[in-house]
Amino acid sequence: MASYLISDLHLDESRPDITRAFFDFLKGPAADADALYILGDFFEVWIGDDDDAPLIEQVALQLRTYSESGPALFLMHGNRDFLLGEDFAQRCGATLLPDPSVVELAGKPVLLMHGDSLCTRDQEYMAFRQQARNPAWQQVLLSKSLEERRQIAEQIRAASKSMNSLKAEDIMDVTPEEVVKALEEYNCDTMIHGHTHRPHRHELRVSGQAAERLVLGDWGKLGWSIKADEYGLELIHWPITP
Repeated sequence: MASYLISDLHLDESRPDITRAFFDFLKGPAADADALYILGDFFEVWIGDDDDAPLIEQVALQLRTYSESGPALFLMHGNRDFLLGEDFAQRCGATLLPDPSVVELAGKPVLLMHGDSLCTRDQEYMAFRQQARNPAWQQVLLSKSLEERRQIAEQIRAASKSMNSLKAEDIMDVTPEEVVKALEEYNCDTMIHGHTHRPHRHELRVSGQAAERLVLGDWGKLGWSIKADEYGLELIHWPITP
């Protein structure tokens, strides 16, 4: 049996091709999996589990059907969908996975993360991340009406896009020392994450031993996943039809 890992689909009503590609993935490669891990930024924006957008209803139904067919389903928060909660997870038949988490894949412990916490050189984002993960701040935001939250989300997205356009590319990538630190802390020699939209397999050294960091890609012209089975870990991509 195989497990699959994906991240950074950024599902949004303006991108129906990505939604279709994801549903095809559930019915295709992932159909016979024993587990599916979604490592954050599953949605482009998440304003609360009470969001009544048609897209969310469609995705919840597809995930419920998928999880009831047998595979275990795991969801991790990203920087876009950090408000995703237990209510939505239960509707999907999914388990919320802490960031970071260690799971056994391909016969060994693997450290799973969304990846944004590794980008410590982006000080502006790290300050926002600390605020956004504060339960009190989240409660204030969730107490507002859906329409107010939609407006706030649009403002945050616009500000983020504007700021990112002015940042050097390396600032928005992971800090190498943070990768090593995390692998040492969790006693793992393999890490999988998304967030940076830079799919690749990186070889590195941790405590004098060989280690590896696999980065998932974001879904756009290509879909990306990692397949974990008895043969190891494989980074896979395929074209998405517009």
